[in-house]
Amino acid sequence: MAVRTTYFRNFIFGVEDSLVSTVGLLSGIAIAGVARETIFLTGVVLIFVEAFSMAAGSFLSEASAEEFEARESVGPKRSILAGSVMFASYFLAGFIPLFPYVAVPGDGALVVSVSLSVIALFALGAVSGAIARTRMLRSALRMAVVGGVAIAVGVAVGLFLG
Repeated sequence: MAVRTTYFRNFIFGVEDSLVSTVGLLSGIAIAGVARETIFLTGVVLIFVEAFSMAAGSFLSEASAEEFEARESVGPKRSILAGSVMFASYFLAGFIPLFPYVAVPGDGALVVSVSLSVIALFALGAVSGAIARTRMLRSALRMAVVGGVAIAVGVAVGLFLG
């Protein structure tokens, strides 16, 4: 597998997973009526822990895959870079759904957070399609719809348990 493909996959996965899991968690908690400060704290903890966890998972899975292909131990350089791409993409994207809880007053933060996340997913899909030289609109819609359904799960759980 090409090295570029590894980094591209880690970038797309990191951004998508960060947007979906962060906004899903924040939405579920916000709908349940938790204080704004707790929502923010929960989001920051999630972003740090999950960015590191995803990076570790990427490093370990890439190292294992490389060793599987080579049938011997390999150096960690490519795996470290793949994990770093995962960390950075997850970490930075996580602040998109979190930012409205700092900047938007009142109950509007939830709507803005979900909206920004779906827009970011759409843009990510478009960028993915452009880089892969496939249909950009199809890629954008697929990313927004699949990510949107995952976000809806967080909202539904928050409504059900709240």
